[in-house]
Amino acid sequence: MSNFLRTGRKIVAIGRNYADHAKELGNAVPKEPFFFLKPTSSYISPGEGPVEIPKGVDMHHEVELGVVIGKNGRNIPQKDAEEYIAGYTLAIDLTARNVQNAVKAKGLPWSSAKGFDTFCPVGPFIPKSKIGDVTQVGLQFKVNDIVKQKGTPKDMIFSVPKLIEFVSGIMKLEEGDLLLTGTPAGVGPIVAGEKFSAKLTYPGLEGEVLSEYEFDVVDRQGGYEFKA
Repeated sequence: MSNFLRTGRKIVAIGRNYADHAKELGNAVPKEPFFFLKPTSSYISPGEGPVEIPKGVDMHHEVELGVVIGKNGRNIPQKDAEEYIAGYTLAIDLTARNVQNAVKAKGLPWSSAKGFDTFCPVGPFIPKSKIGDVTQVGLQFKVNDIVKQKGTPKDMIFSVPKLIEFVSGIMKLEEGDLLLTGTPAGVGPIVAGEKFSAKLTYPGLEGEVLSEYEFDVVDRQGGYEFKA
């Protein structure tokens, strides 16, 4: 599954799965999972170039544990979810926050706010064998070497098996798909000229570094322009 970036057909992103993050955005804590889709064209890997901010966009960072699906499945019960996990990756769900707020106010979908090119940075594939207890993963995100987010999946409202059960009950999960599991509190803006970095450790925030990378941020040339 190390080639999930090329073979996966969808990115399923869970919203508001950490209570503190839901609260910091003024959102109610959900009673069941909900998700949105990001296009696989939003992937960017370290070394492929900078992250681009479209004109007029207020871009926010959301560091996440990504779950790479290892085989096709529908209606997967929680007790069997582990069988469908190939491994993990360190992912960032970048969001055009002002675009999202504008379309939400009109009752419209969020796809434009989540789907820009370069809006899903991901690190290398981490085999499942490297992580015995996914709740003990440590996530950390920095902007210009200042820590902005840190947390562990033990603070999730809905566990990874619950998310797999829920999503697969709605749509088939397919080999190579990526499930983004939500972000800890501390989301905020990144602007052109800054540099951000992300790190995944195990076990816990002081554990072994399993993935770490950084990106420069630039203004996108051409294309969409957001006008409030």
